[in-house]
Amino acid sequence: MGVEALMPFLLATAAPPYQYPPEVALPLLGPAAMVPRVAGKSERELRLRQLVDTHVGHVARILRNAGTAEADVDDDVQRVFIALSNRLDDVRIGAEKSFLIQTALHMAAHARRTAARRREILTDQTPEIVDPVANPEEMANRRQVRRTLDQILGQMETELRIVFSLYEFEQMTTAEISGVLEIPRGTVASRLRRARAEFRERVARIESLAKTEVG
Repeated sequence: MGVEALMPFLLATAAPPYQYPPEVALPLLGPAAMVPRVAGKSERELRLRQLVDTHVGHVARILRNAGTAEADVDDDVQRVFIALSNRLDDVRIGAEKSFLIQTALHMAAHARRTAARRREILTDQTPEIVDPVANPEEMANRRQVRRTLDQILGQMETELRIVFSLYEFEQMTTAEISGVLEIPRGTVASRLRRARAEFRERVARIESLAKTEVG
C-alpha cells in the first residue's frame, strides 16, 4: 500500500469513535449538577445535557489525540465537563464548543507535562472501538494503527499536532481552528502544511522500514 493510500486509512482507522453514556461521563458532577433525564429539568440542565450528548465523543478524541494517555481519557473527559458545568452561565450560547476544545487542550497539555516530569511512557493501548462485526484480526490491526498514530503524533511539535488533529480528526476548518486557538488563519495554514508534510514523511519512513523487515 503506497503512502498516499495508507494515510487516509491510518487517519480514518485511528480516530476512535468514543461513545460515552452521559450518566457515565459525568459521575463527578454530583446530584445538584447532574443532568437527569426526568421531567422538570431546568433550562440550564437541558443545555448541559445537550452539550454532553453532542460533544462527549468529540472531547475524548481531542484529549487522546492531543497526548492524553488512554488510561486517563475517561477522567479528563469528566473534568472537562465539570469545568463547563462550573462556568456554563459565563459561556455564551454558541461558544460552548470552543470552550470545550480549549479546556480539553489545556488538560492534555497538563497531562503531557506531568508525564514528562515523571518520565513516564504514555500507554500505547488502543481505545476500545465498539464494532460487533470486527474479528480479532481486524481489532489487532486497529490496535497497531493506533500505536502507529501515537508514535507519529508524539514526535510532532505540540503546535503542529494540535492543528493537525483538529483539522484531520475533528474536521474543523482553518477558520474554526483560528478562532479556537486565537491565532491568525495564515498561521493555522502554515502549521497544517508543516504537520501534513511531517506526517506524510513519517508514514513513508515507517512503510519503508516495514518493507525492509519483510524483505
